[in-house]
Amino acid sequence: GALRRAALALPRPAAVRSRPGRAWRWRNLLVSFAHSVLAGLWALFSLWQSPELLSDIQDGYSVSGHLLVCFSSGYFIHDSLDIIFNHQSRSSWEYLVHHTMAISAFVSLIITGRFLVAAMLLLLVEVSNIFLTIRMLLKMSNVPSPVLYEANKYINLVMYFAFRLAPQAYLTWYFLRYVEVQGQGAFLTANLLLLDAMILMYFSRLLRSDFFPSLRKGSAGRDVDGEKFLID
Repeated sequence: GALRRAALALPRPAAVRSRPGRAWRWRNLLVSFAHSVLAGLWALFSLWQSPELLSDIQDGYSVSGHLLVCFSSGYFIHDSLDIIFNHQSRSSWEYLVHHTMAISAFVSLIITGRFLVAAMLLLLVEVSNIFLTIRMLLKMSNVPSPVLYEANKYINLVMYFAFRLAPQAYLTWYFLRYVEVQGQGAFLTANLLLLDAMILMYFSRLLRSDFFPSLRKGSAGRDVDGEKFLID
């Protein structure tokens, strides 16, 4: 909430000021960016500090990892409420689905204390989200320097592979091979497989938008500003 208030006080680019529907998006992305920086670096530091956790994904535990999952759960709850209360549910419904999955999974980890290491590995995705959010902010602000966007475009692609696709693929393999498909294990495996589908869908959108623009198709369900948040 404090970050959201701080974002309101920051100056906004002319392209954002001239489009009333983009003011909420801009503020929402700034809060998302702050969470990505904090959570991504936190996850990296926690795993670097305690590398032995990686040998026990199901029952490994650290206070730092536990607090990280609590912190990110709070962000997902706040962002969901921000989307709903600002009447952006229609253009951002996929975020609400993602956040519901994350909140339910993380709460189960917080309560049981199991699979916290898996959550820490998943939260490495926030390192990738730093550059993904920068990409969206640059697009919204119509930054006049294409060099900056181009550089971030390739960094974003590398980070997507390293911190989103790779941890997700490893955890999917691990859960399907070693985790019993019952109780919490079954619930988390189902969540993981749904997240796999969402990540691949987002990846295909990213490739079409930044690397194969000729393959882009017009999208339905546009919001009041004429652009769908997630497609952007």
